[in-house]
Amino acid sequence: MANKRDLKKDINYVLGDIIEAVYVWEYTNPEKDTKKSEAVIDEAIATFDDLIEKVNNRKVENKKAHFKSINKELETKGRALIEKINKL
Repeated sequence: MANKRDLKKDINYVLGDIIEAVYVWEYTNPEKDTKKSEAVIDEAIATFDDLIEKVNNRKVENKKAHFKSINKELETKGRALIEKINKL
């Protein structure tokens, strides 16, 4: 991970793309119920808030390891959200 700014951009792009994918699904499936898709959007927003809060935590000893763990968590949670989209 290069720096904090790049990590924030990655979080923003990944979760933004996931939310956009849900909106595309809703647009292409207007006859289906949107409660599950709205739950995915809410979860993506909560994940975004959680990860940004962790990035902004200044009370960490080893910043490199901390950012690496945040990056892994982003990947894990992003994949889980994508799986939820695919099940819609």
